[in-house]
Amino acid sequence: MGKLLIVGTVAFDAIETPFGKTEKILGGAATYIGLSASYFGLESGIISVVGGDFPVRYLDMLSDKNIDLEGVEVIKEGKTFFWSGKYDYNLNTRETLVTDLNVLAEFNPVVPENFMDCDFLMLGNLHPLVQMSVINQIPERPKLVVLDTMNFWMDNTMDELHQVIAKVDVITINDEEARQLSGEYSLVKAAQKIHKMGPQYVVIKKGENGALLFNNGDVFFAPALPLEDIFDPTGAGDTFAGGFIGYLASSHDVSFENMKRAVIYGSNFASFCVEKFGTERMQNLSQNEIQARLKEFKQLTQFDIELTH
Repeated sequence: MGKLLIVGTVAFDAIETPFGKTEKILGGAATYIGLSASYFGLESGIISVVGGDFPVRYLDMLSDKNIDLEGVEVIKEGKTFFWSGKYDYNLNTRETLVTDLNVLAEFNPVVPENFMDCDFLMLGNLHPLVQMSVINQIPERPKLVVLDTMNFWMDNTMDELHQVIAKVDVITINDEEARQLSGEYSLVKAAQKIHKMGPQYVVIKKGENGALLFNNGDVFFAPALPLEDIFDPTGAGDTFAGGFIGYLASSHDVSFENMKRAVIYGSNFASFCVEKFGTERMQNLSQNEIQARLKEFKQLTQFDIELTH
């Protein structure tokens, strides 16, 4: 069982979709990743920063999931990172209404002593300089380093982002971001270009159209489960990343074959995330629900076919 360190935002979100609207609720990349990975019974910890306005009950909830919060800095006089967005009817496109960096603007991450020897490092969506700072603090390279990033950092900090990409084993991004990063429309060509930047594995998330895993010419595709109810896609990509690395850390196997399973686990958790607003669904899943839905994924992707020679 591997030790997992997660770097990312613990934040407030306010979300509007065609199916409803929320005031400030719990969000943030590290929150979704941590909740998703917590279902694998790992030793995991989060590095992040929040302000004095962040409710203690949220921190208690994460602690109750056995997530170590020693790396979460609380700046009493500061305000927590806040993001607000509005989705249109197809839920694949969204408009960012507000991004208040607040305490995140001056964040200097400190890796807790207990996680200096982490086996798995998940660099959630954050400024590349913060991600690089964490990489540089860990004395011995973890067994696997996974990076999640987004177009905001490509628009504003591309040079720093390239430096981080060169140091990771896996990158997880969506199709739009893969095209922007590579300058290629074809996702196969995009993955080839991104491989050359450093990562051995490239995971391209396609929302309700599933996810692709590329590894030096090999490709694996995992579908997304057709769902009756989709309320809020916020955090689905981070939840995917948490399920992906959570499974790998629990199995301690980073082969391409096992990464295929990890992609399915990631897709499985993401399918729960979108069924309620924010983190609500991810806070109290049962193992029975997780296993039942994995069975649905298996039925969706298994078939027999006669191949003629």
